[in-house]
Amino acid sequence: MKKSILSIVTIASLIFTSCSLSDDDNTTVIGGEVTAQNLAGNLTSDLKLTSGIAHNLTGALLIKDGATLTIEAGTTINALAGGTDVYILVEKGGKLIADGTEANPIKFTSSATSPKAGDWGGIILNGKAPLSRQSGAESNAATEVKNSILFGGSDATDNSGIINYVILEYTGARIDDEAEHNGLTLNGVGSGTTLSNIAILNGDDDGIEFFGGTVNATNILVVNAKDDMFDFTQGYAGTCTNLYGIRENGYTAVTSDPRGIEADGNLDGNSPSDINESNFTVNGVTIINNADGVEMSDGIKVRRGATATITNAYLELGSGAKFSDVIDLQDSKSDADDATSVTAVASTANGLDITDTKNTVSGNATINLTAGTSGGADKTVFSWTGYSF
Repeated sequence: MKKSILSIVTIASLIFTSCSLSDDDNTTVIGGEVTAQNLAGNLTSDLKLTSGIAHNLTGALLIKDGATLTIEAGTTINALAGGTDVYILVEKGGKLIADGTEANPIKFTSSATSPKAGDWGGIILNGKAPLSRQSGAESNAATEVKNSILFGGSDATDNSGIINYVILEYTGARIDDEAEHNGLTLNGVGSGTTLSNIAILNGDDDGIEFFGGTVNATNILVVNAKDDMFDFTQGYAGTCTNLYGIRENGYTAVTSDPRGIEADGNLDGNSPSDINESNFTVNGVTIINNADGVEMSDGIKVRRGATATITNAYLELGSGAKFSDVIDLQDSKSDADDATSVTAVASTANGLDITDTKNTVSGNATINLTAGTSGGADKTVFSWTGYSF
């Protein structure tokens, strides 16, 4: 697709101002009202998308430094089923304001007649917050799916916008085994960013992945992620509250090692001498594998120098489903930090064994796993999604 600085269509009292659409894209105007809008290219000035209009993501939309994309509550963005070429990337200094409401959430979905996981890439936020790194090195890293664009920095309170009451569907397109999109990718995102009330459904890789940064997240629902539900790496240092992840019965798609939580201290365990390795908190998380015949590698995996404080976790298996390990703090590259603490309840129905845990080799981390049938995330807060638990 031809990339250019775009003229922005903003709809306010039906007045056209500066515009930001690729010049091989277009808007459709009937009777003085915009009825369809195609989105792709470089967004260099502010744009507001209003509800009731067909907004079509037809390629990569890059929100550049200084620009803000604002999406009105109740808006739907239909992404072309173009795989890895279709996604939204907020660069350092840009902002995405997707502030829906419980009654009028914002939805990003596939435009395919028969949508499927991996139809498009999802949303990527790049911020200026710190990452794990070698002592004295600059806190910068390349975006996995577009390595010419960097993320990270020294501003722990950086603000990349708001994502609230938002549904993401059919994301996670894969470039190869080493590079793939997630539902929501958070690269060095700072604590000034708001992430709350987000549902990520039927994705082809991780539901949500944190690459460093300090952003906090609340009320995140992940359904049928092909790989990890919740992934933390490269120095993530925030707090996540009320996470609910589930694989449904009949959902059999897997990667080589899908997990409920996967946490690395540094990127892929390749820099064990990094400073500022991941040190994060999870308050309230439910991990359920209901997929008959599917073995998830771990319910919770913390490794490679990561320090996690996980409280009020709940794990459950459906009939015929398995966890290779319920909780595992060991890894061939390096274990979790000894300061890690996991407190969880697990249902012993369907063969779940609460003794199936691996502490650090030193044994100095804390795992407190007991049998029970309650605990974890409050699923009632996700009623706005319409998902049937």
